[in-house]
Amino acid sequence: MARPPVATGAHVVPKKLASGLVWYVYAWRGGPQVARIDGPAKPKKLSPDILNKIAEAQAERQASATKEAATLRSLIRLWRSENPNRPSSPEWHRLAATTKKTWGAALDAIEAKWGDVPLTVFSDPRMKAKVVEWRDSRSSTPRGADIGVTVLKALLKFGTLRGKVLINVADGIPSLCGKNHADRAEIIWTDDDLTRFQAAVVELDMLPAWDALRLAVASGLRREDLATLTWDEIGPSAIVKKAKKRSRGERHFVRLPRVPELEAVLADLKTRRRASDTATVLVDECGKPWHLDRLTKAVAKVRDHAGIAHVDPETGQRRTKHLHDARGTFATKLMLTGKLTDQQVAEYMGWSAANVSRIRHVYVDQTAIVVAIGERINAAV
Repeated sequence: MARPPVATGAHVVPKKLASGLVWYVYAWRGGPQVARIDGPAKPKKLSPDILNKIAEAQAERQASATKEAATLRSLIRLWRSENPNRPSSPEWHRLAATTKKTWGAALDAIEAKWGDVPLTVFSDPRMKAKVVEWRDSRSSTPRGADIGVTVLKALLKFGTLRGKVLINVADGIPSLCGKNHADRAEIIWTDDDLTRFQAAVVELDMLPAWDALRLAVASGLRREDLATLTWDEIGPSAIVKKAKKRSRGERHFVRLPRVPELEAVLADLKTRRRASDTATVLVDECGKPWHLDRLTKAVAKVRDHAGIAHVDPETGQRRTKHLHDARGTFATKLMLTGKLTDQQVAEYMGWSAANVSRIRHVYVDQTAIVVAIGERINAAV
């Protein structure tokens, strides 16, 4: 048998034992150990048997790398790098931190399921049925199942742009939750909710959570923008802030007029104790900026203590209200001014005009009708 080429990259490490000095030979730094050589000096030449073992280990490593380069795992690594020496793709880098956290968990589940599957399989239209089957197998957690499909679709879209797959088999798969579940625009914090929330805040001694909800209702800001809003971004007549969330791939500026309700909230927030190095408008119980997860949990704790939930008037289904749903409350305030059209409110909130119309019908028009009826009854008495 012909001797293989001299293997390069072998790593030789000395170790002192009671019996004397020994040398461990590895196929590469961090690779498998292939030999142990006793002796006081580092070996200058490796035996043919050791060289064969090194060459075989390196060949197996190369074959494994070549095989992985053609799997879904390789596409995942290209999209979201785990190598500190190579950055993730621009597409992954542009995602918000909260999106990376949610999508990262879904990506881990996708890798566990299909990481070793060749990319050629994902270029076969028949794979769509497998994706639907995977979605259905996770139907006990419909939102998680839908997020999994969403992330797989984004991954394969990235793959088609890079020429790694020919089609996107996750495209066009409907949501398990359905449109009504995904669309939360009609879920708002009512005046009764706010009253109950404030009472629960007093019972739990969690004033910072009330501060956050009040500011959300008075400004319509998203959670990340609420948590990161600084006093420097509040001008004499308006708040001007670069939004944390991207819209159509770009970050836009949020501009909010300083209306009387917002003025009252800001005046209260200025009195809060805060750390010397903290410039955010909202602070936690320690006077520090809110961590997003802690802010969400704090509001949720008070909400649950108060027993606040949205009940669908048609189905009776109960759905949890989130801090983000305070945007809907702010939207109703815009509608109640009577000077903004549904389209104008939609553009301000980043929603569709249909969503705004539905909120107006449920929370504004119906209220106006009830008030008008009451006024007629009182006038007739």
